[in-house]
Amino acid sequence: MYVYQVNYQMPFNDFFKQLLSFKKNLITCSTISRSAKFLKAYQAWVSAQTYLNWTGPFFKAYHYQRAGMPAQLRVQVISEDSVKGALLFYEPSIGADNFNFLFDLLKDRVQQQGYKLHSASKLKIRHERYTEQAEKLLLTPPASDLPDSSLCNQLYGNILLDYIKVNKLPGYIRFATNSYNDAYFSKPLPFDELLELTLQPKEQYLK
Repeated sequence: MYVYQVNYQMPFNDFFKQLLSFKKNLITCSTISRSAKFLKAYQAWVSAQTYLNWTGPFFKAYHYQRAGMPAQLRVQVISEDSVKGALLFYEPSIGADNFNFLFDLLKDRVQQQGYKLHSASKLKIRHERYTEQAEKLLLTPPASDLPDSSLCNQLYGNILLDYIKVNKLPGYIRFATNSYNDAYFSKPLPFDELLELTLQPKEQYLK
């Protein structure tokens, strides 16, 4: 079986530039769509709060990783000049359907913070020995000024959500923010705060 590995020594932007630096005829692109069957199953999953099995543990794993401590789930911290975030790695104990739904849950909860879905693309990248599938979402903050200023309020910056599969098998979810650093934009809010708002680690099952 081919094992897909991320080169952690490579800067993250360079990794994705390399990932996409293939001949155009090896890449196909389409718009992400969800079937009625998927949406029905997803809504049942959300209603049952099945996500609580992983939202809290992933939040804990992120902070454990930052502290250099082992955790139940695998997470890689992303920390570059303008890009902050995390890679949430798939574990067989999660289950493919649950991981698929977790990706959509993150998107929905980002939108609950006022963000708009700007683009939703699905790429299929044919490598020599394997095929990679990438679902890529870009969410942008609402256009507004920071209160009592003339600065554009970028909140956390643009939000990037990517779901990477290899030969249709789940790999990882990238959840990251990409902020502007110039005089026209507000200082971006911390990614840690956004992660807490989306994963809601204190949420409990409804009785």
